Amino acid sequence: MSFRLQPAAPARPNRCQLFGPGSRPALFEKMAASDADVINLDLEDSVAPADKDEARRNIIQATHDVDWNTKYLTVRINGLDTPYWYRDVVDLLENASDRLDQIMIPKVGCAADVYAVDALVTAIETAKGRRKPISLEVIIETAAGIAHVEEIAASSPRLQAMSLGAADFAASMGMQTTGIGGTQENYYMHRDGQKYWSDPWHWAQTAIVAACRTHGVLPVDGPFGDFSDDEGFRAQARRSATLGMVGKWAIHPKQIAIANEVFTPSDEAVAEAREILAAMEDAQSTGAGAAVYKGRLVDIASVRQAEVIVRQAEMIAKG
Repeated sequence: MSFRLQPAAPARPNRCQLFGPGSRPALFEKMAASDADVINLDLEDSVAPADKDEARRNIIQATHDVDWNTKYLTVRINGLDTPYWYRDVVDLLENASDRLDQIMIPKVGCAADVYAVDALVTAIETAKGRRKPISLEVIIETAAGIAHVEEIAASSPRLQAMSLGAADFAASMGMQTTGIGGTQENYYMHRDGQKYWSDPWHWAQTAIVAACRTHGVLPVDGPFGDFSDDEGFRAQARRSATLGMVGKWAIHPKQIAIANEVFTPSDEAVAEAREILAAMEDAQSTGAGAAVYKGRLVDIASVRQAEVIVRQAEMIAKG
């Protein structure tokens, strides 16, 4: 273990982030009543340029009028390469209620992008006397973003989460696909007359998880475009959870239950984790550094893995 310990990520449930366009306020009450842990009201891709101002007003009003209960309320602003983002930040921070929790920054390519938003947010908070600091989430969806992923993860104490945006990432990388997440038809291996599909997003997800865990940020998987394919969504979510991601986006309400299912440790997994901890505690009481559990060796590394599962289950139960 390094002398410099990894900081802990924020202790809040982030199993599912439900997205909805700011231009459709009729959806807000339904989103608030959903089982998603995080609500993302969008000002970016799902809102046409002519509707940006109205969508911004809708969201601001919703921070005052809608009962968001325990949801973590996030707004995705427009990209820093557009003429809209500064007005998004200024209007939100000057007029939204303290119910607003977070701003999501799309297409982040370097730490300076986060610094720019952080500086503007800090100035407005100071000027307006806002008591609750706004957190930040970034989306890695460009070649530059993945190339600079660690410096981005370390860019601001406000940063709480980082997501992978597969569609724009694929476009930026020049990938020959129009799919949003999941396995891709032409990304396969061939042996003995059989095709075996692997995951083209695996390496990018792993880089994001490593950067996030190094700097105490929540790593989150992004969208799965085919919301008619429940099993495809479930498979993608399970791969992401196995790699260390804490949750996934939902672009349709039907995806919420699957995300919550996958990113909530099962009763069996939690029970086994507790048994491993108990077995190691017994072994250490006799001076042993390892124990045998169900025919396999468990040691201090096993304890750390088990503690992750138990802490996650306890946090979700409280949330």
